[in-house]
Amino acid sequence: MPTTVAVLSRDAAVEHAVRRCFLSARSDGDPLPRERVGIELEMLPMRLDGARAPHDRVRAVLDGVGPLASGTTVTFEPGGQVELSTPPAADVDRACRLLESDLEVVAGALADAGVVLVGSGIDPSPGIERVIRSPRYDAMDAYFAGPDQGWVDAGRTMMCATAGLQVNLDFDARNPSSDTRWGLAHLLGPTLAASFANSPLVGGGPSGWKSYRLATWWRIDPSRTRSAGGRGPWPGTWGAYVMDAQVMLIRTPAGECVPVRTRLTFGEWVDGGHPLGFPTVDDLDYHLTTLFPPVRPRGWLELRMLDSLPRPWWRVPVAVATALVYDAEAGEAAAQAAWDTADLWLAASRSGLVHADLAASAQACFRIALDALVRMGAGPATIDAVAAYLDRYVDRGRCPADDVLDHWRRTGARFLPGDLSWAAVPAATARP
Repeated sequence: MPTTVAVLSRDAAVEHAVRRCFLSARSDGDPLPRERVGIELEMLPMRLDGARAPHDRVRAVLDGVGPLASGTTVTFEPGGQVELSTPPAADVDRACRLLESDLEVVAGALADAGVVLVGSGIDPSPGIERVIRSPRYDAMDAYFAGPDQGWVDAGRTMMCATAGLQVNLDFDARNPSSDTRWGLAHLLGPTLAASFANSPLVGGGPSGWKSYRLATWWRIDPSRTRSAGGRGPWPGTWGAYVMDAQVMLIRTPAGECVPVRTRLTFGEWVDGGHPLGFPTVDDLDYHLTTLFPPVRPRGWLELRMLDSLPRPWWRVPVAVATALVYDAEAGEAAAQAAWDTADLWLAASRSGLVHADLAASAQACFRIALDALVRMGAGPATIDAVAAYLDRYVDRGRCPADDVLDHWRRTGARFLPGDLSWAAVPAATARP
């Protein structure tokens, strides 16, 4: 909580943020490489007619399921989106098997109640309202609606209507002074975003973006959503990002979260304070949780640029990202393939793989990833899914958003028929 006198300097804040976000996973002195995989998948709870399922019904069903034995947690985003977050697994196959098994439990229970979990980056239905109330979400909503911000529509869309897929990967414990995985994740980011874009609709029709979910992120407070960059030395780059990001809210001893509705960067808060006081290390740690770049360090790497995907495709970005980041030979080749597209975040979000340079990067990176998965001993389910996705989408310059758009043009429907069913679909024939 804030204090009445300054207790934190800029240099101390930067040092703490770097240590907290980059070095904490290395503090145990373990010399062995850590190459664990975690998955966080958000999905939209929908009725069979394509309308959003009532949150009370969804919560009642999932409360009845109880804790999952695997350790996967089930939580809700502000609009009622369902999120499954797996514990770290030893490899990509185990991570995917874990999530698939837990999805069977959760989605099966919901299906019995007439609710389907849809893997889409956005619910394009108009008027999605926030159903989760908490001091943090109330303050976040007020922050985006602040008179000096002008991000209210995008902020509420992001909170209530979007769904993402996050891949969590370890830093390289063998290389404590600099981190090639941090830089590599940024090089690959636009290529991954374009390859898996799956949110082209908004309201009544096409948005003009293949990933309107990412477009929504780009429209809110760039100080906390733009890329933190991966080409420069990470301590200085991340430290500057943290200090230049605006303060979203300040917590009080009474348990309130007070939105900061006028411009105040964390660095300015350190220097000059606020009527509620000066920040502490605890306030800095909380500030870090309000930063949402497409690649975020939290003692591990969070790859946050991916739209939610349906079965069986959600496992493909997990496998591709893991192979390219963890296999040194693959990472070097992929970095060369993606070097010229590393700054094309807007193009990736808008065009997907229609963009020729992103398509070329994706085709190269997928083939590199397939070779790496074989070297890593990945199982046939993982390799076959990646190969099927390469054939169905990447080699044709397409992404799942193109399927959604084609279906909308034919029928006017917001979701593909297969999305409103939890029946298992073979990878080679999914999403016709």
